[in-house]
Amino acid sequence: MSTREQGDASAMADPEAAKAAELVGAVRNDPAARLRLAAQFYDSNSGGPTIRPYRRAEIAFMRWQIQRGVLNPVDADGQGGGSPWWRAVNEGLLRDAFEANLRLRSGQLTAGSAPVERWMAFLRTPTPRTWYRAHNSSIVAGYLAHRHLVEAELPVEKFFMDVALLRVLYADCLLSNPRLALGHFAPLGPVLGDPRRKGTAVFLSLNNILPASYPIQERELVSVLEAENYLGRLIDYGAILPRAQALYEHAADDLEQPKLLQLVRADGPAYAWPPEHGYAWLSRRPRMTAMVTRLTGWRSRRGVREVRSRVASRSGRPSRPRR
Repeated sequence: MSTREQGDASAMADPEAAKAAELVGAVRNDPAARLRLAAQFYDSNSGGPTIRPYRRAEIAFMRWQIQRGVLNPVDADGQGGGSPWWRAVNEGLLRDAFEANLRLRSGQLTAGSAPVERWMAFLRTPTPRTWYRAHNSSIVAGYLAHRHLVEAELPVEKFFMDVALLRVLYADCLLSNPRLALGHFAPLGPVLGDPRRKGTAVFLSLNNILPASYPIQERELVSVLEAENYLGRLIDYGAILPRAQALYEHAADDLEQPKLLQLVRADGPAYAWPPEHGYAWLSRRPRMTAMVTRLTGWRSRRGVREVRSRVASRSGRPSRPRR
C-alpha cells in the first residue's frame, strides 16, 4: 500500500482528513458536482485573501476532463465508463485542498502530508508560486500513488498522461526557474506561467491535442499528434521536451520528491509511456523545433548538475554523471 493510500485509509483518525474525504466522496460519481466542489474551494478562503482568480487553470482542465468523460463513474465490471486513473488523481487534488482549508479553519498550523501543508501555505499567502507548489505536489503524489492503474488505459491515453505531467512541471518552471524554462526569454516566464491568466491554459490543457472522447478508440498516436495545432507542437517539441530531464530534476528538488526522477529518461518522460517507444518524443519537423530550442536558449546540460546532486543526496543514491 502506498503512502497516499495509507493516508486515505487512516483518514477517520483525523477529523479534517475524514471530512475532506467525505466531501470528495459525496461527488465521486457526479462530474458536475465535482466541478462545483472544486470551484467552491476557490470561492472561500476562511477569511483570508481572495483566491478566486487562481481557479482558472484548474477549472478549465476539469471541464475538459468532464467533456472527455474521464471523470464519469466507472462501470461495475470495470470495463467502461470513466477512467479510474484520472478520477483518482483528481480526487487526491480536491481532497488535499479541502483538508488544508479545514485545518486552517480549526486553527491547525501543520498537516500530515506535504501536499496538504503546501495548500495551507497557499491559503495563507496566495501567490502564483505557492499555488503551483500546492497543485503540483498533489498532482505528483497522485501520479506516484496510482501508477498501478495505468495498465488499464489504452496506449494513446498513457502517452498523454506523461504529456500532462511534463506540461504542468514546465508551467511551474516558468515561475520558479524562468531561465531554465525560457532561456533568453526568462523575463516572460512569470507572465506566461501565471495561473490567473488565460494564456497559462496553453501549457495546462490538452484540449488542443486529444479528441473530446474517452477512451480513444482505434487511433494511432501519430495521427493524434498530427491533429495538434502547429504552435502546440513547436512548444512541446522545441521548448519543453529538450528540457524534460532538467524539468523533472528541478521539480524533484523543489517539491522534495526524489521519486519524480523515476518518471523520466534521457529520451523523454517514462511514467506510463513505454521507454522502448521513444519515437513518440521525436519531432517530425526537426528543423523548426531545433530553431525553437535554440531561440529559447537550451544548448546544454549546464547548471543541472547542482540540482541533480541535491536531489540525489535526498534520495540516498549517487547522482548520475553529466552527459
